[in-house]
Amino acid sequence: MKTSWRSASLVASAAAVLALTTACGQDKATDTSSQNVGAAAPAAGGYGSVGGTAGAAGTAGAGTGTGTDTGADTGTDTAAGNGAEANGEQAAAGNSAAAGQLNVVTNAKIGKVLASGSGRTMYRFDADTAEPPKSNCDGDCATAWPPVPADDVSAGTGVDAALLGEVTRSDGSKQLTIGGWAAYYYAKDTSPGDIKGQGVGGKWYGLAPDGKKATLAAQPGLSTRNDPKLGTIVVDKNGMTVYRFLKDKAWPKPVSACVGACLEKWPVVEPVAFKSTKGIKEKGYMNFTRPDGAEQQTLNCSPIYTFINDKKPGDTNGQGVGGTWYAVAPDGKLVGAPNQ
Repeated sequence: MKTSWRSASLVASAAAVLALTTACGQDKATDTSSQNVGAAAPAAGGYGSVGGTAGAAGTAGAGTGTGTDTGADTGTDTAAGNGAEANGEQAAAGNSAAAGQLNVVTNAKIGKVLASGSGRTMYRFDADTAEPPKSNCDGDCATAWPPVPADDVSAGTGVDAALLGEVTRSDGSKQLTIGGWAAYYYAKDTSPGDIKGQGVGGKWYGLAPDGKKATLAAQPGLSTRNDPKLGTIVVDKNGMTVYRFLKDKAWPKPVSACVGACLEKWPVVEPVAFKSTKGIKEKGYMNFTRPDGAEQQTLNCSPIYTFINDKKPGDTNGQGVGGTWYAVAPDGKLVGAPNQ
């Protein structure tokens, strides 16, 4: 095989309340990424999580586990910091199986990543080098992170064959390299598509088709998407549709009518600094304190939510539910709601 080495915070004053009333009832825009109204109670844990390291937004309120595997394995690493499992776990037979035809798969968390013909995610190790190629994962490390053999490998669609190479390991075996970086599997990835090794020890990352780390650029906390049926609507940082509830109130201050069991299906959108948004109108953009103590974001002073039955970016399963839930436009208005 030819080798290629190239490769904010509570404002406890009457002035804050006055500013909110102005923003919710008049035209003056107020950046309230750090402004709240209501009781200064401590935030209630578990309410309204729309972030997380991966997975579809809106899973936190109900705990249904509908998000994508976070891959944030927190197992103990070796004292040497090589990310190997210290408990002596032995890799199952076949962990170093030949890769076959390499495939490029797209993961919601890390973007495009290489996988073997059987769907096993490939990783790279920050302690290795690409110029010249060198693997620094041996012993227990190689048990937790089995090297991908260099034999019986071919480039599938989206993979540049010129980037495929090999490196000789300390035991004399040949390991596959991509753009000079040695390729590994992760012993705890037990099913095709698993990415449990992503970020382990702060040194292990999915292997992108060009040999670089597979990572997604940070997404805005709130942005917009052009839906073929609804037009331009607001989405959260995970691309999940944002909704409003007709029974809520926006003036003279935000009031949420979604409480108790309602929150299990409609998790609140937590505060997002306005500077972390894209395409969102600033008028009435603020957060407020709910009766349960949790902080919630508003658009045009109206509380906003996600929907637990939206399983992936682009879903709009909450649109029109009960005749009271509707997607939100960038100016905070309801999309498709009658008599608004």
